[in-house]
Amino acid sequence: MKFGFYSPYLDTFGGGERYMLSLASHLAQNHLVDIFWDDVNIKPPLARFLKIDLTKTRFVKNIFAESLAKRAFAMLGYNLIFVLSDGSIPSTFAPKNILHFQVPFNFQGTSLSNKLKLKRYNYVVCNSNFTKKFIDKSFNVNSIVIYPPVDIQSIKPGKKENLIISVGRFSAHQLHPKKQEVLIEIFKELSKKAKGWRLVLAGQAKKEDEKYLRQLKKACRGFAIRIEENMPIEELGKLYSQASIYWHATGFGEDELKNPEKMEHFGISTVEAQAGGAVPVVIDKGGQKEIVQEGKNGLLWTTKAQLYEQTLRLINSPDLIEKLSLAAIRNSKRFDQEKFFRKYGEIIL
Repeated sequence: MKFGFYSPYLDTFGGGERYMLSLASHLAQNHLVDIFWDDVNIKPPLARFLKIDLTKTRFVKNIFAESLAKRAFAMLGYNLIFVLSDGSIPSTFAPKNILHFQVPFNFQGTSLSNKLKLKRYNYVVCNSNFTKKFIDKSFNVNSIVIYPPVDIQSIKPGKKENLIISVGRFSAHQLHPKKQEVLIEIFKELSKKAKGWRLVLAGQAKKEDEKYLRQLKKACRGFAIRIEENMPIEELGKLYSQASIYWHATGFGEDELKNPEKMEHFGISTVEAQAGGAVPVVIDKGGQKEIVQEGKNGLLWTTKAQLYEQTLRLINSPDLIEKLSLAAIRNSKRFDQEKFFRKYGEIIL
């Protein structure tokens, strides 16, 4: 079979690209797989950054930049086209088509043109039930949910330290900022009662994020807080294995109904933390609620006071940390890569 994959965001090296290219790489083991992107030089850095084997995929001319007539002709040889949506619905002419949403776009109805183009798609797939809720309403569809693939096999629980971590890009201006400044503020208060505990904030940072990073580093001075920029994935795995607690604050101070795009749409780093045995203490918003069940495999919060109290409760209860850590490890298996591949196999092959 022959498959084509397209993302207008490919050069952002983001979570949507990881989702799409994980599937492309898997299918390429036994099928012909093309990635539609004009700059073929993107392939090596993309593979290195996302840690995905793309050797058997081909990067070919972007047919979505062509006229409809040329696009229709170019698609004649494909069995299926997979499109990662940026909120738009590209026209596609393959026998079978999948439209995937990573972002809970919140539109007021859809145009007649989009309704007609949607008829060409056999499946609309979302990365979480949170995303699905908004996509179904915005586009009047009944999408299916296939959670992102998480490489939990490469993350192993280790000897735990008095360590809290949070993982996410350092940016105050991205679609859903990670709110590291909130975590720093809470830890500074927490450190008065949690002697010997440390906080590590890890994540990707680009040149345009330098001002925000400087502000964060200034706020950390004098406290047991470390900022790790662009940490190699192997080192990140060690951090997960050492951490006792995992924090996540994306969506804090935002209206979940009015601005769903500012929430965490799923939360891969939370699953990775669970796989490493770190107990998640995460905000009760967005896709986080689909990963963490309060008091069963982690703790949830909505206010700064709750984050402080929930974390202090864990720190003062080693038995509770151990219980929730074991449950978190078990829960992470719900999002294993093999389940992702199996679910897509059911609708593709």
